[in-house]
Amino acid sequence: MKQGVPDIGDVAAFLAVARAGGFREAERAGHMSSSALSEAVRRLEAELGVRLLNRTTRSVVPTEAGRGLLERLGPAFGEIDAALDHAKDFRDRPAGRLKLNVPVSAARLVLPALVPAFLRAYPEIRLEIVTEENFVDILAAGCDAGIRYDERLEQDMIAVPIGPRIQRYAGGASPAYLAQRGRPQHPRDLLGHACIRGRFAGRAMPVWEFERNGEVVRVDPPGPLIVENGGGTDLAVAAAVAGTGVVFTFEDWLKPYFGSGALEPVLEDWWESFSGPFLYYPGRRLVPAPLRAFIDFIKAMPRQA
Repeated sequence: MKQGVPDIGDVAAFLAVARAGGFREAERAGHMSSSALSEAVRRLEAELGVRLLNRTTRSVVPTEAGRGLLERLGPAFGEIDAALDHAKDFRDRPAGRLKLNVPVSAARLVLPALVPAFLRAYPEIRLEIVTEENFVDILAAGCDAGIRYDERLEQDMIAVPIGPRIQRYAGGASPAYLAQRGRPQHPRDLLGHACIRGRFAGRAMPVWEFERNGEVVRVDPPGPLIVENGGGTDLAVAAAVAGTGVVFTFEDWLKPYFGSGALEPVLEDWWESFSGPFLYYPGRRLVPAPLRAFIDFIKAMPRQA
């Protein structure tokens, strides 16, 4: 116990005894043993240097100092009890804030199929989404969980599959561009094309990787435009639609443009597959109720191919 500052447990023991009218009565009300209560009150009186309870074999009555302490601390401890009860509610009642740190690709391609139904099922949860391409310490960032791909997960995190389990990188170009520049037949043909590249902030620009029948080909093609992966992907796609060059990104990002005819698939039989994203969070103990609800919700969703 810090010198000059009474232990809060001793103060609570005094309040319990004073309210119950005795040590045995406080014990019967569900508090600690009468001997432990008596010792706690003695410590508090010694710390304060004043008697708080007059004790006889027949009764325990607060002194004038004890009555004053009871009157002033009673309402404060009532607020503490109410606050603790409110905090305990969050164990079982899915309510409050759920903050997720996710890449732009997940915010655009994965969460739209989940979030509206989740919020309808849990109207007391307020979902906050932070988009971040680089791997971050989710706790230091004030987030409850994140979404990342398996190669960017830390080993001490719990990971739960979310969204499609298999995804592909796809290439596309506008019909006008292909009519003018020709259609690549092999990934190395891209070295003679205008390619719209993407990279993560502060990192070297990744090469484009293709795979067919076990053969892996990596190319580092030239191009007139470089964007930041995630935040700049919509610009890259728009430039490809306008005929600037070949874009290479998530297949699901390009599907609407393939469907409308604004883009045509490029090197489709070379598109490489990779595993889908994961929701990750630290530890299994005391998972906040909003996060537990979200985990259970995505586990109950039909698995996407």
